[in-house]
Amino acid sequence: MDSILVTGNGPLNGQIPIAGAKNACLTLMPATLLSEEPLTLTNAPRLSDIKTMTALLQSLGAEVSSLQDGQVQAMSSHDLTSQTADYEIVRKMRASNLVLGPLLARFGHAVVSLPGGCAIGARPMDLHVEGLEALGAEIELKDGYLHAKAPGGLKGGVHEMRFASVGATENIVMAATLAKGTTVLKNAAREPEIVDLVECLRKMGAQIAGEGTSTIEIQGVDRLHGATHQVVIDRIELGTYMLAPAICGGEVELLGGRMRLVESFAAKLDAAGVSVEETDKGLKVARKNGRVRAVDVVTEPFPGFPTDLQAQMMALMCTAEGTSVLEERIFENRFMHAPELVRMGADIEVHGGTATVTGVERLKGAPVMATDLRASVSLILAGLAAEGETVVSRVYHLDRGYEHVVRKLEGVGAKIERIKGQ
Repeated sequence: MDSILVTGNGPLNGQIPIAGAKNACLTLMPATLLSEEPLTLTNAPRLSDIKTMTALLQSLGAEVSSLQDGQVQAMSSHDLTSQTADYEIVRKMRASNLVLGPLLARFGHAVVSLPGGCAIGARPMDLHVEGLEALGAEIELKDGYLHAKAPGGLKGGVHEMRFASVGATENIVMAATLAKGTTVLKNAAREPEIVDLVECLRKMGAQIAGEGTSTIEIQGVDRLHGATHQVVIDRIELGTYMLAPAICGGEVELLGGRMRLVESFAAKLDAAGVSVEETDKGLKVARKNGRVRAVDVVTEPFPGFPTDLQAQMMALMCTAEGTSVLEERIFENRFMHAPELVRMGADIEVHGGTATVTGVERLKGAPVMATDLRASVSLILAGLAAEGETVVSRVYHLDRGYEHVVRKLEGVGAKIERIKGQ
């Protein structure tokens, strides 16, 4: 099993290109199931999760071709052979559940396994089921599979979600594009990935308004056609690499970055003493003066502080001046990286959904283990600023969400290498 060796090596300087968004691309790919005509995605990230979604779509009979070194995904669902998403594929990745809405909308039935992914909480499917049932679907859980049907087709309706779930919003919006009549989805998630999905669906002929707000209205159409769409920049990768110069010092420009994608996160960095400046190429980040200051963080749905940047922010707070409190309100079990940071000399106390971090002068390199995708990169960030060597094991998590992480950090002066397992 591969590991990553990181050696603290001082300030970082240079440029890092930001890839297309993993979470956006994984949502856009199932949209191909809504139409018989081809859907082509450009600026696709080159990640193992994209390969998993490719395998899932191909298992349904879709044609998927990876072009231009994986940065273009050309798909066609003109001749699907199955409406069943099997457990052996779905268990690998949470986003696999996003085939449910499109299959149900186009074919009137679907069988989808309950999903897997990072072990950061239960993340149940009830919000997805409630929304689809509001459109007239009949859904039953049997032997770990959701059996969904809509014998007379889906019908528009008004539905207010109990929680602004990103995945449920995406599933419901995709299903509603082919429902009869008008669907009004209230308390919808507002994330940029949803805005990106709607822009793609609109290119395919969908009639949707209100994306980026808490109320989305979808007027169903009889059919959708093909389209070409560029995947939005990955705001989580962007935020992750913004933390590199914040932790290590130096100045790094994140190519393609835009402030509108990370405003709440950038505001926290500013309060901590980190400068974030928008340029014509992206975002330029540098620590202002000396040691960063402790700031408190509460994770919230967009436009609040992203849960997917909580682990990385904790790595920064480990060497901040003062004490910070990080409260996780999105997922339970998302502080599993804390004990690993403690192995590196961090002072962290976890009580339920709250972590209290008292900054220390310096972390020390140690062997640590990645527990999930974002935790893995938080340990790499911590290692960049630690004395000596840090070996991060179980980095297969990393491949799910960050392409060429070693190459990108080496490009700005980090001392980092991937060690192949036996």
